[in-house]
Amino acid sequence: MSDKRILLIIGGGIAAYKSLELIRELGRRGIACRCILTSGGSQFVTPLSVSALSGEKVFTELFDLDDEAEMGHIQLSRSADLVVVCPATADLMAKAVHGHANDLASTTLLATDTPVLMVPAMNVRMWQHAATERNVAQLRSDGVTVMEPDEGAMACGEFGPGRLPQVPAIVAEIERQLDGQGQSSGKGKGALEGTHCIVTAGPTREPLDPVRFLSNHSSGRQGYAIAGALAAEGARVTLVSGPVALEAPRGVDLVKVETARQMLKAVEDALPADVFVSVAAVADWRPARAATKKLKIKGAGSATPSMELAENPDILRTVSNKRKNRPGLVIGFAAETNDVEEHATAKLKRKGCDWIVANDVSGDVMGGTENEIALVTQGGIDRWPRMGKTDVARRLAQKIAEALGGSDDDVKLAAE
Repeated sequence: MSDKRILLIIGGGIAAYKSLELIRELGRRGIACRCILTSGGSQFVTPLSVSALSGEKVFTELFDLDDEAEMGHIQLSRSADLVVVCPATADLMAKAVHGHANDLASTTLLATDTPVLMVPAMNVRMWQHAATERNVAQLRSDGVTVMEPDEGAMACGEFGPGRLPQVPAIVAEIERQLDGQGQSSGKGKGALEGTHCIVTAGPTREPLDPVRFLSNHSSGRQGYAIAGALAAEGARVTLVSGPVALEAPRGVDLVKVETARQMLKAVEDALPADVFVSVAAVADWRPARAATKKLKIKGAGSATPSMELAENPDILRTVSNKRKNRPGLVIGFAAETNDVEEHATAKLKRKGCDWIVANDVSGDVMGGTENEIALVTQGGIDRWPRMGKTDVARRLAQKIAEALGGSDDDVKLAAE
C-alpha cells in the first residue's frame, strides 16, 4: 500500500472527529492521504490537526488563488487512487447525486474520474428519509460505493442506523478498494453475484401452553446484519428468522418461523444453497407436550408442576452432514459465556461445519450493537477486534466471498 494515495473529503457532522483517527490508521498502513475539509467539517476539526496527521496541505476553498496555483481542483480530483468522503453527510450525498458544484468538495466529486467511496453518518431519521434512500440508490447506480452506517446510540440522543462505521471497518473497505479484491455493495456486480446464501437469525420460541413459551435474549441483529451484507455483495439471500422486532434488509427473502422444527424445515425447503450461516439462537430443548390450555396455579400448598423436555433438532449439524444439497460453505455461531475458543473449536469438530464464529455473550452482546468474535476454521483462529455488528457482518461477507473465490487457503470447503 506504500504507493497508494487517497483524497479524503471531510464532511460536516460530529463524526468528523473520527476522520483524524482514520488518517492516522491509513498512515500506519503506508497509505498517503490528502484532505479537503468542508466548511461544516471545520466546525468539528481544524485544518491544523488534519494537516499534522496527514503531513499534507489541507484544501478548504474553491476560489483560493494560492491553492489553485499549487494544485487546481481538477488535478486534485484526479490525483488519488480513491476518493473517500468521510463522513458523508446527507447534504454532500445530495449534491453529488444532483451534480452541484458550489464548493470545493462538490466540485471535486463532479470533476473526478477516480473511484469514490462514501461513508455515511447522520441522524437516523435523515438516513431513513425517502430522499436519502433515493440518493443512496442513485449513487450506487452511478458506480459510487456507499457503505452501510452502523446502528446504535447517537450524539443527538436517538438510536438507530446512521452512525459512522467503526474506523477498522472503513480502513478495511479502503484497502479492499485499493487492492481491487472483490467488489463492494453498489459498485457494479457484487463479489457474491450468482450465489445463494441461507441465514438463520433470532431466537426460537417453544410453546409451554397457548400463552407461554421457552426462548432466549437473542435480538436477531447480527443475523440480520449478515443477511444484509451478503445481499449487498450481490448474493440471493434467504433469511429464516425467529420472532424479532427488526425489518428485513433490502433485497432479502424473509421466512418467518417460531419453533426450532419450523426453522429446520424452512432451511431445508430453501436448499440447495452455496452458503449456510447458522446465526440463530435455537432452543436446545422444548416441552415434550405443550398444554392446549393456559396452565393455572392451583393455589397455596399445591405441588409445583413438572415439565418433561424433548431435544430439538440440531439444525447446524443436520445441514453440515447432508449428503445431498450440502452447501459448499457451512458456518455456525458459538455463543459462549466462558472458554469461548475452546468450546468453539470443539463445536467445529462436533457439528461437522467449515467455520465457527465464536463470541462471548456473558456481557451485553445479546441485544447489543457490538460484538467481539473469533473466526475458527480448520486452519486456526482469526481474532477480530470488538466492532459494531454491521462491521462484523461486512467482514464476514468479505471472508465468504474470498473463500468461494478460492483465495482463502485456510478453509477446507466440502464438496457438494
